Amino acid sequence: MLPHRPALILAAAMLAGCAADLSGGPTARASSELLAPPAPAGFDPGPGGPAPRRAASNAEVARDFLELSFRLESGRALPVFTRFEGPVSVALTGAVPPGAGEELAGLLARLRGEAGIDIWQEQRAQAAITVEFLPRHTMQALVPNAACFVVPGVSGWQAYRAARGGGTTDWTRLTQRSRVSVFLPNDVARQEIRDCLHEEIAQALGPLNDLFRLSDSIFNDDNFHAVLTSYDMLMLRLTYAPELQSGMSEAEVAAVLPALLARINPAGGRVSQPAAALPTPRSFQSALDAALSGGAASESRRAAAREAVAIATAAGWADARAGFAWFALGRLSASADPATARAALLRAGEIYRGLPGATIQYAHVEMQLAALALASRQPAEALALADRALPHAIAAENSALAATLLLIRAEALAAQGQMAAAAAARLDSARWAGYGFGSQAAADRRAAEVAALAQAGARLR
Repeated sequence: MLPHRPALILAAAMLAGCAADLSGGPTARASSELLAPPAPAGFDPGPGGPAPRRAASNAEVARDFLELSFRLESGRALPVFTRFEGPVSVALTGAVPPGAGEELAGLLARLRGEAGIDIWQEQRAQAAITVEFLPRHTMQALVPNAACFVVPGVSGWQAYRAARGGGTTDWTRLTQRSRVSVFLPNDVARQEIRDCLHEEIAQALGPLNDLFRLSDSIFNDDNFHAVLTSYDMLMLRLTYAPELQSGMSEAEVAAVLPALLARINPAGGRVSQPAAALPTPRSFQSALDAALSGGAASESRRAAAREAVAIATAAGWADARAGFAWFALGRLSASADPATARAALLRAGEIYRGLPGATIQYAHVEMQLAALALASRQPAEALALADRALPHAIAAENSALAATLLLIRAEALAAQGQMAAAAAARLDSARWAGYGFGSQAAADRRAAEVAALAQAGARLR
């Protein structure tokens, strides 16, 4: 399930939206292919980006695979390994929005090519995976906190409503997957439709868990990566390897993994047993849930973020869990305590720079710092930060984030008197915004929010 993350207030405006809305990654049919905006004039990304993607250790891959495949997000254990056995068909039903078919086709092509899954689109209403589109309010009337979600054992919304709460839709009772439904909103931006397709179809096919410690995976509740990464494709390739089959116990899967990984991921080295577990206490999850609970950036939410930071610090974490805790604290502190916000965001950036595949997280940190700089009458710093983050947003195919960074760029240039360059940046932003925000009204709101930051800075002069 892709959780709905309410926006966190940054300075005078709500800049970044929910993490689910603004995260992204490479796709087979990329948003840049649809929009193809030019690079900004005079663009220089500068130094200081995150670490490059490294080949994963097979001991770590084995640990992650077992934890992803034999646990639910709630912490409940799954008694046996399950997947679809044989070819997998996918059908789009309901009020299918424009572009959804293209997004699905690109995703399925990647799953065939990168994960080796025999999967294709079916035109009939029922298939192994039924993807039904509904109005957001209809979905959230039953599952309030979900942007989109996946359910086993049923085909379609009416079947889900009839079976809801019973054993049919309980993942722990499955011994093999045969029918799964994915429910997506039909009244959101195309970027969100793409993101939901990637996450929910991936969970329909394979891992059902999310791990906050993964820096380069869609299977992470921080929602930075909302499009399948190379690590996710490795997890799905393992899931559908011929050495595995539905009904195997965790011990049986663990026994097969060393030889399987040596075949599939030889760069990861030999593994005699999975790496040591890295458990995340429920208190950390609860603190983050409270920090991201929605509404204004209240003191109670900031206190929850501080609690998450304290848990991460006491545990000695320097992984994506710690980065996200500091990031949440920074975003929530922007209006009430800009100095704390900046320090927290700098710490988050330091952590993300050392993690594999964390370029999109780093871009979000830089965007937040750029917005703080813009509101603090530092247009040169805001411009440098936005320009440094922009290539990472573009590489991640994150149109909403790219559009926001270009708006910050425009306001920073205008504050320096470079009006022609500012107008060009606004034009570039508009070309990304259609895919990322979905409507002109939403794009206009984002532009107004960024302009309000610059105006706040002007009033302080």
